[in-house]
Amino acid sequence: MSEQAKASALRGPRVFATTRWSLILSATDSDSNEQKAREALAELCRTYWRPIFLFVSRRGYSIQEAQDLTQDFFVMILETDWLKHADEHRGRFRSFLLKSLQNFLSHAQEKSSAVKRGGKVEFISWDEWMAEAPSQLLVPSETLESLPPERLFDLRWAATVVEHALQRLREECESKGRLRLFEALSGHLASERSDVSYASLASGLGIPEIMVKKQLHNLRQRYRWLLRDEVTHTVENPGDVDDEIRYLCAVLAAGDEIKS
Repeated sequence: MSEQAKASALRGPRVFATTRWSLILSATDSDSNEQKAREALAELCRTYWRPIFLFVSRRGYSIQEAQDLTQDFFVMILETDWLKHADEHRGRFRSFLLKSLQNFLSHAQEKSSAVKRGGKVEFISWDEWMAEAPSQLLVPSETLESLPPERLFDLRWAATVVEHALQRLREECESKGRLRLFEALSGHLASERSDVSYASLASGLGIPEIMVKKQLHNLRQRYRWLLRDEVTHTVENPGDVDDEIRYLCAVLAAGDEIKS
């Protein structure tokens, strides 16, 4: 065995080898993890269905039609050999999903006379989603009107990544009895902005400024780790993680410019 091979063996498997998207792709060449791969695919779809629904809606479909088409799209990718047709976009779940959705919608007219889309399967609880409180990253109506569907898809995708990272951080803080701290500092996590009023935050929380700075630093570090973790589940190559994060941050920044 060569020295390089020995070193590789000692390092063991890559940390990214068991991410959900990597698991799904590895199962396309083997039946050993097929069930786990399908479960991982279903989890990713439940996480990132909002960009799909928004994209379909922006293509001129009514809410009901968009719901039906989104539902049918999920059924198609979960019950067919969708992954066997992976193309050059397969390395990033976001790109592969959008490409597949575009292909799916191009044939939607051909399915207009078929049984109601999605059959009897309800993959998404539409009533629950429509009733949920708007998030701080909700796409405003002016943005919906000004951006093409592809950019809206990426914007909603980026917002979903951020929302999930924030929700995980919130749950962690709540489990440690620090929910009040999270609620006070969560609006300052995204960047090292100089306009943070530590005195005001300290007064509201009833703790010294130096403690506020320390807690905000710790929360920012944890938030960035969670954000990175969310992205790792959607790329195959670990070398793509930083590029994907930079791209999603740029998408969100562009969305903020439209809102302002």
